Amino acid sequence: MIDLTPVVQAVVALAATLITVFLIPWLRQQTSAHDREQLLRWVAIAVDAAQQLYHQADGAARKEYVLGFLREKGYDVDDKAVDAAIEAAVLQLHWQLEK
Repeated sequence: MIDLTPVVQAVVALAATLITVFLIPWLRQQTSAHDREQLLRWVAIAVDAAQQLYHQADGAARKEYVLGFLREKGYDVDDKAVDAAIEAAVLQLHWQLEK
């Protein structure tokens, strides 16, 4: 059986780098520092809660929970920056779980 752990780790590292290089500068142009901080904090909380509540469900159910949570907080969930922040938080969560 082939161990894909190094490949997965490389993909996660590459994705994290791309998000850092492209997402963070774009977010800075669109929002204030406090707004970004608050959005990222709520996204991280929602992703962690979705993982805990829907750990046996598919990713679509967890993402729908996160989007609903952010809607309740007043965020425009159709915004690409919100979607990218969610993906970054999920990536971060997977990275933490692998360690």
